[in-house]
Amino acid sequence: VYVKVLTDSPCLVCMDWARSQEELIDPKYLWTGPDGKNLKGHKDVNLTDTGQLVVIGVKESLSGTYTCTLSHNILETTPPEERETVEVYKFVLYAYRAADHTYLLSVRFPTRDHFLEELKKLLNSIIADLTCHIAEASCRCHSVQTPQRGLRRELFLRFQVNPFAPGWEEVCHQVPYDCEAVRNKRAQEAKARLGKFFREQAYALKHQLQTAPTIHYVDNSFAAARTDSCPPGFGKNNVIHQSCASCCVVCEPGTYSPDTGVTCQVCKRPRVRKYGARSC
Repeated sequence: VYVKVLTDSPCLVCMDWARSQEELIDPKYLWTGPDGKNLKGHKDVNLTDTGQLVVIGVKESLSGTYTCTLSHNILETTPPEERETVEVYKFVLYAYRAADHTYLLSVRFPTRDHFLEELKKLLNSIIADLTCHIAEASCRCHSVQTPQRGLRRELFLRFQVNPFAPGWEEVCHQVPYDCEAVRNKRAQEAKARLGKFFREQAYALKHQLQTAPTIHYVDNSFAAARTDSCPPGFGKNNVIHQSCASCCVVCEPGTYSPDTGVTCQVCKRPRVRKYGARSC
């Protein structure tokens, strides 16, 4: 069962479909949590008299196996007899978060001048109100030969649109249960704005300027690739978690994730027994 962090789990029912269609005599339900303790009276769950369980405001620490023991009586008429039968049902609950999206952008300029810092300032000003910023900017100069222009030097720029500019924490305080969705929407909008900015440069070169300036954008060189990251204590595994392959699922006991990578690493000495570990 995959449950988004800070939301309630679906209703877990202490019986299978076939049993739910039958009459039960003197049913009793005992739910235990991942630590093996009785959940009756636990502040993080709602229990009903009919054996239904809802985990409230799921956090990493609430991940694990929830076990329900159902006992009920069976009355035999021939010969008259009363006996108790016991059945056990297990549910494995995983807290998850949506992956954070960043965009790796690349553009080209026909110049040897290293104007990367000035360009970063300009691009940051375009997306600042989205609490996004330009990160991990880099540039390399290459020789490019084309049939139309011959051989010339071009500056290949790469940079990341990151949704963690100053002020992003306040955004998450407003919608803590869906923070990743808000950040991802803003990162996507930032990517769209920057794409529009470079397309406008190309339009101006074609239709508004008689001669191209020394530093100008190379038409059609803008490219964007999305990359995902997970918060510490979470990771992706589309083999184990096939039904939630795009989710950042809480790291299981014996694994950890110390940073914003996308995988939970195996501890060399699996001393970690909790879900969502950030170190061994």
